Amino acid sequence: MVMEYNYLGRSGLRVSNICLGTMTFGREGVDAALSHQILDRFVALGGNFIDTANVYSRGISETIIGQWLVKQKREDLVIATKVRGTMGEGVNDVGLGRKHILQSCEESLKRLQTDYIDLYQIHCYDDAVPPEEWLGALRDLVTAGKVRYIGVSNLCGWQLQKVVDLCKYEKFPPIISLQQQYSLLCRHPEFEEFQVCKNEGVGVLPWSPLKGGILTGKYKRGVQPGKSEGRIGVIAQDESKALQSAPAWSKYDSNENYWKLMAAMEKCATKAGKTVAQVALRWLLQKDVVPSVIIGATSVKQLEDNVGAASNWQLSKEQMDELDTLSEPDIPYPYEMIWRFNKERVNSFLPKSFVQNKL
Repeated sequence: MVMEYNYLGRSGLRVSNICLGTMTFGREGVDAALSHQILDRFVALGGNFIDTANVYSRGISETIIGQWLVKQKREDLVIATKVRGTMGEGVNDVGLGRKHILQSCEESLKRLQTDYIDLYQIHCYDDAVPPEEWLGALRDLVTAGKVRYIGVSNLCGWQLQKVVDLCKYEKFPPIISLQQQYSLLCRHPEFEEFQVCKNEGVGVLPWSPLKGGILTGKYKRGVQPGKSEGRIGVIAQDESKALQSAPAWSKYDSNENYWKLMAAMEKCATKAGKTVAQVALRWLLQKDVVPSVIIGATSVKQLEDNVGAASNWQLSKEQMDELDTLSEPDIPYPYEMIWRFNKERVNSFLPKSFVQNKL
């Protein structure tokens, strides 16, 4: 096996340390046939964890997975999907209301051609619906055997802690995972959300681990990416399409700290005989809150390249420390003050809340 397996949070569910994200399935250039080739190769490499969402290509991603899934040994795979996004024209075809969750789950099960979903995740918080309502709907799906575990994604710290506490004290099924944007260029979740995860036993599933391609090392200073050079190339032609997870190239082309980070990553890659993208993924895999990293693929080769981060090598302590330093985000108040006041306050019997490196 090329991959390693970890427990997903404080649960008995073991997943491959690379999770195949399928947002590209059903989009231009990634039809069902190619998607099935990618899925076949992923499983052959030892992967068992596949992530999708009902909104990906408006259900087409789930449908493509379902067409492939019926030919597989279902119990060997961990299928994750999400609910919250708009799936129709009706006023209740969006959000985390009970009606939408129950209907969406039934529709996802049909598209996936399966009797159960291993990990059912809310795609984002819903300010219009109290969490007790959607947690109750998810509890009923677990009780009915249609969902095995529940997870969340794209939550801020207070939201995550509130949901975790409701699960503990109101007897809802526990949250076992948080799917969150996390990379060398997006580390702010370490300050709030991931401290909740460490304290409460919630596994972190990073998405956009390569920051839309910015961390692949394929872009050169002073050279604007072409339209054919992935999502960053498309955005470079029209920066109004930029997202926080896929930023405008100009934001980094003139950023001296970014180029220092890329130089350090290239040095790590050369020493290990790996790619810069593999270094970026390996850095995530060596964070103690991360059991699995979500990667997308538009070709079998791209999948194979990224899976090269999964096992049989490590970044050294010195390399991890250097990458940590070069990618360190601005420290928000009150953390600097808290750390300064607690510099000498160490109790070895208490667990550390902040993200640590695995070596």
